[in-house]
Formats: sequence, structure tokens, C-alpha cells
Amino acid sequence: LSTLHLKDEKTKPDANGAVVKADDNVEKTEDEEKEDRAAQSLLNKLIRSNLVDTTNQVEVLQRDPASPLYSVKSFEELRLKPQLLQGVYAMGFNRPSKIQENALPMMLAEPPQNLIAQSQSGTGKTAAFVLAMLSRVEPGNKYPQCLCLSPTYELALQTGKVIEQMGNFYPELKLAYAVRGNKLERGQKISEQIVIGTPGTVLDWCSKLKFIDPKKIKVFVLDEADVMIATQGHQDQSIRIQRMLPRDCQMLLFSATFEDSVWKFAQKVVPDPNIIKLKREEETLDTIKQYYVLCNNRDEKFRALCNIYGAITIAQAMIFCHTRKTAGWLAAELSREGHQVALLSGEMMVEQRAAVIERFREGKEKVLVTTNVCARGIDVEQVSVVINFDLPVDKDGNPDNETYLHRIGRTGRFGKRGLAINMVDSKHSMNILNRIQEHFNKKINKLDTDDLDEIEKINN
Repeated sequence: LSTLHLKDEKTKPDANGAVVKADDNVEKTEDEEKEDRAAQSLLNKLIRSNLVDTTNQVEVLQRDPASPLYSVKSFEELRLKPQLLQGVYAMGFNRPSKIQENALPMMLAEPPQNLIAQSQSGTGKTAAFVLAMLSRVEPGNKYPQCLCLSPTYELALQTGKVIEQMGNFYPELKLAYAVRGNKLERGQKISEQIVIGTPGTVLDWCSKLKFIDPKKIKVFVLDEADVMIATQGHQDQSIRIQRMLPRDCQMLLFSATFEDSVWKFAQKVVPDPNIIKLKREEETLDTIKQYYVLCNNRDEKFRALCNIYGAITIAQAMIFCHTRKTAGWLAAELSREGHQVALLSGEMMVEQRAAVIERFREGKEKVLVTTNVCARGIDVEQVSVVINFDLPVDKDGNPDNETYLHRIGRTGRFGKRGLAINMVDSKHSMNILNRIQEHFNKKINKLDTDDLDEIEKINN
């Protein structure tokens, strides 16, 4: 599958976390430095080379309950064109993932069916909708037939790579990128059958510049809807594009989350949909031992951390801080003490963050110092210790129970025993800890020297 030449862009990706200016002395809290969702999504794509084998149950809601519902356990059952099956296997997919088992039969059904699907990064959704697009294309027709919207230039390129890989044995199919900087001559018509791009450029190509005839589009994919609506203007542009498409165009929308705003948007874009949801897995603290360490200030917390450091690094540990500034300070102090740690910070480019996570995952660094914002969506199986250097609080200073669960739930995965240590440095933070205990109805014990032997046992 060949690609329309993309001019080299010197534009810096707009999805990389904002850089804190040198003169910015105000310590930013988590809430003020909310990372762009697109950066998080791109990071997940970069660090998830393999499919996540999710145990979540898939819930399927059909538009027509009378039509037979079926799922597939192999790609052969889908009766794909041989060159596409070859592409699927060449990508290393041996059998469909949970979301693919249910989504692919719906996406490939005749007559075509519309779909709204919820699935997080790593569940195989991109490969699923790419397969649907490639299956519907008539290679003999030299005009756009499939249109895929991505929230950012970088995410469009990631999806484009999947299209190129899967279409590797289908040279008649061609792909064009409708992204900023890809300038075409006025009056030119596009001969590529698949177009992937960002909403603003795609809207220009369909309406103002008329490079694409929207009435000939057979499949419309809107990817990462939750990221899309977080960007100013994308929602309106997407709806305007959808309104230009023919009534019988197949509409497919994907989102990692399904909050109300996403749901309202999805219903505007996808008429009469089938719906696939991943049921949320209940996270439990049953296999996690929780302790706290009492200190008077930040320096004491640091000394306490150094004292237990030997016990925690037998396995791998994540240390959470409330701000970038604290995370940077802590990583530097630990390094000065001769400890090898990795720092995951919002100032890093997404690619740099991916490299840090990869090193941690491979065990090259045993300890990762980070903030909540950076650590969202990172699953490292070997993590058995989580240290809350700062307890998680919301913007009003109240306990953030969901974040606490999310942080320490990284340990104790897959039925293994895990450990959480909370650093307490004031009456206020002790109060926060007590309220967390009450919320989860779980006692958090004070860490004594005797417990360090217990920690080593857990890690071994």
C-alpha cells in the first residue's frame, strides 16, 4: 500500500505537555497541569506494542435485537480477502482480541451497520476499524471511499502506520493524509481510496477545496472521540463533515471513555448504532498491604524513603508526587544518594516519556518517580510497591480516593501480593489518610522496622 507523499513538517507536535518556564516559581498542582488527552493517547500507542489481554467483559447492545448476534474466534471466520488476512498475520495478530471478536462481525456485516464502541488503547480497536475500511474499498475506483478522523496530526500518523502495515499485500490501495502542511494544488482531485486526517483539514478538503467528494464515502471512522471533544472546534467540524456524507455511509465511532459529553457527541454523529462497551473491572485492595510512615516535613520523608529503599527495590517500585517540581527534586536527591531512578515528567516530549517507560518495563531502572498525570494508563506487570510520597488530593485539598485506588491498584495485579507505603508529614495529611481508610474500610498500619522483613518477603 503506497502513501501520498507527506511534506516534512517542522511543526512541533501540539500534544506534548506544556513546558514549565524557568521563571515559573509557582508550584503547579496536578489539576492545573492537566495533560492534553491527546498526549496520553499517543503515549499509550507508543508503549503498547502488544495487545493488552483484557479480562473485562464485553457488553453488546444491538440496534436490531432480532438479528443474530455472533462473535468470531479466528480471523478466517471473517472471510477476508486473502491479501488482508496475510496483512493481519504479518502484523502478529494470531486471533482476534475481545473487542475484535464482537466488533469485526458487526463492522463487516452486509448491509453495513453503524457502531459506537468503547475500548481503551491496546485492545486492538485500530486494527479492527482499519480492517473494516480495507474490506469495503473497491481498489478499481480511484477516489476516496473511506475517511478516518483523528484528533491530532501525530495520532493520524499512528493510525496511518497501521493502515500501511495491514495493507502491505494490497498494493492497489492507496492512502492520503489530510493534515496541516500537506498542501495540494487547487482543483486537484484525490485518487487515493483512503483518507486519514484531522477535522479542520478534512473539512477544508471536503467543502472549500473540494479535493474529496463526500457523497462517495462508504465508511466514516471517528477515532478517539473523547480526545476529539476535548479540543476546541473539533466537535463542530466533525459533525459538519458527517452531515455531508451519504445516508448509507457506515459510521464507526471509538472512544476510550464514555462520559456524558462523549455519549451526546456520539449520538449526533452515529445514527441507529450498535454499541459495544467494555465493562469496568472492579479494582480491589484485598491483595495489597498498606502502611504509612510518620514524618515532620519533606526532608524527613526523604530520609525515611532512603531507609526503606533497599527493601523496596528487590522488585520494582513507583513513587508518586503531587507536582512536577517535587518529582524533579526527589529524583535528583535520590540520584545524589547513589540510587538509580527514572523520572517521568510532564516537560518531556511524548517520545521521551515512552523511552523512560520502556526502560522501566524492561527492569533497567527499578524505581520510577512520577506524577499522576504522567502515570495514567501505564501498566507495568512487575510493579509490586507503590509509594505515595504525597497523598493524592483533589483541587480543594480533599482525599482523591479514585486516584489512590488507581495508584496502588498497580500493585497486587493478577492476584499477586502488593504493597503501598504512604508518607505522612503533617496533621493535615494524617487526616487525609484517615479519610482514605474510612472510604475503603481498610486499615492502614504504621510501618515499623519489623515490617521491613515482611516487605522483603512480599517482594520476593
